[in-house]
Amino acid sequence: MFETLKNAFKNKDVRKKILITLALLFIYRLGCWIPIPGIDAAAYSSQISGDSLLGLLSGITGSALSNGALFAIGITPYINASIILQLLTVAIPKLQEYQKQGDDGKRKITQITRYITVILALAQSIGVTVSYANADALSTTVFGPMSQPWLIGMFVCVLMIAGSMFTMWLGERITDYGIGNGISLLIFVGIIASAGLAIIAKFQEAFGGDNMAIWELLGFAIMVVAVFLLIVFVDLAERRVPVQYAKQIKGRKQYGGQSTFIPVKVNASGVLPIIFATALITFPQMIAQLFAPTSSFYAWWMKWLGAGTPIYAVLVALLILFFSYFYAQIEFNPEDISRNIQQYGGFINGIRPGKPTTEYLSRISKRLTLFGAIFLAFIALVPSVVFAAVLKDATLVNAFSATGMLIVVSVALEFDKQLQSQLMMKQYKGFLK
Repeated sequence: MFETLKNAFKNKDVRKKILITLALLFIYRLGCWIPIPGIDAAAYSSQISGDSLLGLLSGITGSALSNGALFAIGITPYINASIILQLLTVAIPKLQEYQKQGDDGKRKITQITRYITVILALAQSIGVTVSYANADALSTTVFGPMSQPWLIGMFVCVLMIAGSMFTMWLGERITDYGIGNGISLLIFVGIIASAGLAIIAKFQEAFGGDNMAIWELLGFAIMVVAVFLLIVFVDLAERRVPVQYAKQIKGRKQYGGQSTFIPVKVNASGVLPIIFATALITFPQMIAQLFAPTSSFYAWWMKWLGAGTPIYAVLVALLILFFSYFYAQIEFNPEDISRNIQQYGGFINGIRPGKPTTEYLSRISKRLTLFGAIFLAFIALVPSVVFAAVLKDATLVNAFSATGMLIVVSVALEFDKQLQSQLMMKQYKGFLK
C-alpha cells in the first residue's frame, strides 16, 4: 500500500485527486468541531461517556455527537437511506428497472436516496435534540433571556439537518473529483479520529504516572493487530471456480479457447450484515433512550435485550446469519452467472451447462456465505467482549469496536484498489499517446 501511495504522488493527475480528497476530508473534520449555538457540549459529553450506544454513534461521527458539533449526526442518515433503498430494490420492480437503466437510472436512485436521507435526518435530529434536552445540554441563552426551549430545539434540528446534507455533499464530491468512495472515506476518517483521540488520552494518563494505562495500551495494540490480521485474511479470501471457454470460429477469426475463473468471496457482503443486525436490534433501545429514558420499557429492554446480554448476543448472531444470506442473494445470482457462461460458450469442468451449473454455483455460494456469516458474528461479538474485559476505559472500547475495525480494513483495502486502478488508467493513456 505504501508503494502504491508513493507511485500515486508521482503522477500529477492522481496526486491532484488525492489532494482534493484530503482537502474535503479536512473540511469534514473541521465541521466535527464547530459547535452548534445553543448546546452545552460538556453536559452532554459526560452522559455519552457512560452509554455504549451513544458512545458508538459518537465514535462513527468522529466525536461530533459528543462535541455538539455541526456534523453531529454526520453521514449516518445517508447510510441508513442507502440500506433501506437496497432492501426496497428487492421488493419494488420499478427500482430494479432503474438499476438496469445505466447512468440515468443511477441518477434517479441517487435522487430517491437523497429524499430518504432528508426524512431520516429530520427524525434523527429530533431524537438527538430531545436527548440533549434530557441531559440539560440545551442553553436557553442562545436567543437571549426570552428564548423558549422549543425554539432552541428547532434551531438545533435545522442546523443538524443542514450539517448532514453538507456531509453527504462532501462525500459525493470526493467520489466525483477525488479518489472515490467518498461516503466510505468519511466513515473511515471519523472512526480513525475517534480512536486517535482515545489513544492520545490514554497516553496522557500513562505519562501522568498511571502504570495501568501503559499495560492497557499494550494489550489494546496486540488485540487490534490480531483482529486486523484476521479481518484482512478473511476479506481477501475467495473461492476461484475455474471456467473453460470453447473455441469459436467466426469468419476468419477465432474466439474463446481460454481458461478463467469466477471469484466467489468468503465475505462478499462486507460489514453490511453487522450494520443491519445491530441497527435492527438497537432501534427500540435508541428510541426509548432518546424519548423515554426513565420508562419501564427502557429498563426492561436494557435488562434482557441490552448490549452485552446473552439474548442480545444470540439475536445478533442469528440476524447476521440471516442478512448474510439475504445480501448474498442480491450480490451473487447463480442463475444469471450460469446463463452468461452458457451464452459465451463456457462451462465448468465436470459440470453440465444450465441447471447443474446453477445448482453447483448456488451450493458453493451458500457454503462460503455460512463461513462468512460465522466470521462476522465472531467479529461482532467476541472482540468487543474481550476488549471490554481487558480495557476498563469505555471510550477506548467504543472508539475501536469490532464493527469499526472491519469498516476501517475494508475501506483501506478498497482505497488501495482505487489508487491502483487510477494508476493503471494513467499508464494506459500514456501508452496510447
